[in-house]
Amino acid sequence: MPHSLVLNASYEPLCVVSVRRALILVLNNKATCLEESGSILHSATTEIPVPSVIRLTRFVRIPFRGQVPLTRRALFARDGGRCVYCGGAATSVDHVIPRSRGGQHTWENVVSACRRCNHVKSDRYIAELGWRMHRKPAQPSGLAWRIIGTGFRDPRWEPYLAPYGSEEYGYGRTDHQHQHQHQHPHADRSPRNGHYEQFETYDQAASA
Repeated sequence: MPHSLVLNASYEPLCVVSVRRALILVLNNKATCLEESGSILHSATTEIPVPSVIRLTRFVRIPFRGQVPLTRRALFARDGGRCVYCGGAATSVDHVIPRSRGGQHTWENVVSACRRCNHVKSDRYIAELGWRMHRKPAQPSGLAWRIIGTGFRDPRWEPYLAPYGSEEYGYGRTDHQHQHQHQHPHADRSPRNGHYEQFETYDQAASA
């Protein structure tokens, strides 16, 4: 089922909602459609374009959310769905410093990895293998992370997320670009103003 990107009245990314919720917001004049998905919903009397990006008509204030939950989906989103060692498709989670050697389950020590790299690395340090990571793992931040962290992707969203740091996490890159960016470690061993409303969560803002 497709989803829709919700922007604040200021164009800041807020959240991702179901197409049904997006249509309700638009039909109730609480949001305007900025981008259509290309699909059409049919009823007995009318046809409605399915929105891909909508913008709220009123500004909503969202409290700062500090710690980003570390989930498998969010981790893969941070690393662009690619193995940090070889650039291949990520299918597993790896601890850079192995848990058996004191490594913690934190954003700074957990990365996406393909099963082959994960198996070869096992409980060793990457220095022991002569490997390297294409980026240093860190806790994600930025307004765009509200969207990237959901794991949902749509190329129509990129122009609205780019000003808020989406490219830092490879959101706008294609799989082709990822595949040619890194060599495999097994091959070379080196891998505002106006009215606003107050909400406690993004979901509350979207359901207002």
